[in-house]
Amino acid sequence: MTCFGTCSVPMMKAMSMAILVCSMVTSTMSETTNITTDQSALLVLKSHITHDPQNILSKNWSTSSSICDWVGVTCGAKHKRVTMLNLSYMGLTGTVPPQLGNLSFLVELRCRNNSFHGSLPMELTRLRRLKLISFGFNNLMKGEIPSWFGLFPKLETLNLYGNQFIGSIPTSIFNLSSLQIITLFNNQLSGIYNFLHRISIFMYVLVINIYIIGIPREIGNLTTLKELYLDSNNFKEIPTEIGKIDGLELLSLQSNRLTGPFPLFMLNISSLKNLSFTHNNLLGSLPNNICQSVPRLQALTLAYNQLSGFIPSQWWQCKELRTLELSLNHFVGSIPRTIGNLTMLKELGLGSNNLTGKLNDGLHVAIKVFNRNLEEAFKSFDAECELLFNLRHRNLIKILKTHNGNEFKALVLQFMSMGSLEKWLHNCDNSLNMLQRLNIMIDVASALEYLHHGYSQPVVHCDIKPSNILLDADMVAHVADFGISKMLGENALMTQTKTLATIGYMAPEYGLDGIVSTKADVYSYGVLLMETFTGKKPTDEMFVEDLSLRKWVKESFSLEVTEVADKELLGEEKEDRSAIKDCLASIMDLALNCSSDTPEKRKTMKDVLISLHKTKKKLLKEIQSI
Repeated sequence: MTCFGTCSVPMMKAMSMAILVCSMVTSTMSETTNITTDQSALLVLKSHITHDPQNILSKNWSTSSSICDWVGVTCGAKHKRVTMLNLSYMGLTGTVPPQLGNLSFLVELRCRNNSFHGSLPMELTRLRRLKLISFGFNNLMKGEIPSWFGLFPKLETLNLYGNQFIGSIPTSIFNLSSLQIITLFNNQLSGIYNFLHRISIFMYVLVINIYIIGIPREIGNLTTLKELYLDSNNFKEIPTEIGKIDGLELLSLQSNRLTGPFPLFMLNISSLKNLSFTHNNLLGSLPNNICQSVPRLQALTLAYNQLSGFIPSQWWQCKELRTLELSLNHFVGSIPRTIGNLTMLKELGLGSNNLTGKLNDGLHVAIKVFNRNLEEAFKSFDAECELLFNLRHRNLIKILKTHNGNEFKALVLQFMSMGSLEKWLHNCDNSLNMLQRLNIMIDVASALEYLHHGYSQPVVHCDIKPSNILLDADMVAHVADFGISKMLGENALMTQTKTLATIGYMAPEYGLDGIVSTKADVYSYGVLLMETFTGKKPTDEMFVEDLSLRKWVKESFSLEVTEVADKELLGEEKEDRSAIKDCLASIMDLALNCSSDTPEKRKTMKDVLISLHKTKKKLLKEIQSI
């Protein structure tokens, strides 16, 4: 259709419509072609996997579904192209094919904790949008780090730790102005001298750990560094130039051969929050002005050295200190009373020294210090002491010792090395799988069942929430913090209190009238169940006006349980999707019952525990039949 001279209006409209249709067809064909390209690349990768222990790729990566629904694949909302490939922790064995370089929209490539071997293909340099490359802890990758890593114009993070790379680090990497994080530890690399002067001023984290001898003095030029890890090398001394890195917040020099006194120039870095010299040969005494010079210090770990003398007494100035680890040195004298003023302190290690006092038995402990200026805090101390000394259950935190002095009061509690459930749900790179979450909830239910029905008088915890659920090294849950707990009188079903619990977890009758009963704990447990399996806090910003976590779960659950499930649970484990859905349905139904507004409608913790054990038994049976 061609016009010479003047075209009529109808003809112009027809031409415009034809052009629009052609454009739409071309766009659709192009989009389909691009998606097909991504699919082909991923299927080639799948064919290069020789071992898939969890059958994730073999079961899930199928042409019968969109690649955007494949486990480990994330697509952009607009073009539906693959923007992230996350195969981490799948235990895969295989090689990386050159076709992966065809994923032209890829921004993040995450493959840590697998067994990829061989060399990485240069075709990956086609990925011009790539910002993150992570092949940490594959162990089988060998050879030199390719110099073409310097060809990624937008690369911000490069993680190659825990492999068998050899040789020197290619200087081309440090020409990248966008590079911020590089982690290369646990390889067989050599030398940092040849690149320190080339590192971009934008880099803020440098992790080395590459068996080098000596720290070059140019390291003091890295004025924008925030975190510096130099563990497990062969250093003999620390250059004073490190003291010039004004904004440094974390410095770790563990497991080197450092000798001599504590480096005083470290006190020039007032921004330090975390300082670790564990497993070295430092000598002499600690300076008295550590806290005065580094007031923001949160963790100081100096275990396994040869330090001696008295422990400094000016700790009260370290108001943010959470960890103080001085074990296995030669300190003498008494434990400073000012440690009792450290209300943020959670971990205190003083074992294997020559100290006088009650905390020198080498235990890793958790310290809960009560503020001497608050009368309510001392009441809380007395209540917690009375309860914890008498309660005995594997899922309750154990009290080891107490300090009840005039200067301060403190509980010395069993140390939980895996932290709180809150950390694992909301602040942790590694998510909990279905069975782990279910086991934790069974542990918490067991503790509450004991408190409500197994002790001489019913005990109401009053503050069940993720931060009060602590996990030991075996991921066994322990209920902690009995500061506002109430013991019901004989034959009493409830009591009243003016002390409020945490918003979002309180039963309605507790918040409105201060009524405390075992059913109030059941309500809190129901909220905890929902949070654990949805990944949503009851105080999430999405819950405004009349929308609550419970209402959201109830309304969405009636349509499809996967709508409310934490996405980390869907399809990542050996269990197939139907097994997970069945388990989630039982759990959400139980959670809704527990969190009923009417106390009488809520189950007892005995019934809750029975229900959870049935759910676990069914889940395990379905897993074994797969």
